[in-house]
Amino acid sequence: MNIVVEPYHWIVFTCVISVILFTDLWLSYVRPHSIGMKEALLTSAGWISLALLFNIWIYYELGKETAMLFLTGYLLEESLSVDNLFIFLLIFSHFRPPENTKHKILFYGILSAIVMRGLMIMGGIALINQFQWIFYVFGIFLIYSGIKLAIQKEDETVELEKNTIYRWISSWLPMTHKYHDGNFIIKSGGRWIGTPLLLILVLIEITDLIFALDSVPAILGITTQPFIVYTSNIFAILGLRSLFFVLEGSMQRFYLLHYALSLILIFIGTKMLLAHWIEIPISITFTVLLTLLGTALLGSFLFPKKKTSKHT
Repeated sequence: MNIVVEPYHWIVFTCVISVILFTDLWLSYVRPHSIGMKEALLTSAGWISLALLFNIWIYYELGKETAMLFLTGYLLEESLSVDNLFIFLLIFSHFRPPENTKHKILFYGILSAIVMRGLMIMGGIALINQFQWIFYVFGIFLIYSGIKLAIQKEDETVELEKNTIYRWISSWLPMTHKYHDGNFIIKSGGRWIGTPLLLILVLIEITDLIFALDSVPAILGITTQPFIVYTSNIFAILGLRSLFFVLEGSMQRFYLLHYALSLILIFIGTKMLLAHWIEIPISITFTVLLTLLGTALLGSFLFPKKKTSKHT
């Protein structure tokens, strides 16, 4: 499908996002505070509402099918980003930063992720346009990732001290083990050294890069239109921070989501492999994604995971 995106479409999107990010940054410095459940729920609802309003704007500007592409891409990216939250929770629980600094860490992490995702999306689209066979490589990679996610043990954890990335960062970056009023770096003994907040931020950035290797090929399985791919990605990333605070205390409740995400990756990968012979309508793709996510969430609530007792 040929989608004609005018320069002012990019300008409108960039202006809206820039104003929101600037306001968010200003508020984080003026009123640093810990994020409660009520605020997190309201913020999450706000980001979802903003994405839906943007989708309505796309509907009137670019048509019904383009709006469906955006909505499907947004749903896909938002669901895949949930996996990031598990690692974020692990990092925060390990380092235990002050509650009023989590908002700041996630803000800068997301800001960097916006730039990184943009570069990866442009690179992925360029590869597909130049080398059509890359599309099939992405498809195989997604199927592999989905199978790997499905067989991964639920109680599998990461020991950060033994993690190669953690040890590499600690080896070249002078660090202090104390938090200093929410600063990422401080000057001590005539030299600049990093605080644990900087290490947390670097780990979160690397985590997002790793997960982007799955999510970017997945969205390219929906559409390769740069405007739709980028905007759906950015809205999903921006909503990730508030979603983190919503799910921080209840991630274990959604234990079936793990399997829904693996099936989504396998489905999108298969769709990419069959694209040359079978064109799956975007409406079917959207329905499959919504059904898998809805079934996982509903099933997690109706059949809560039983807690295993340590005593026999």
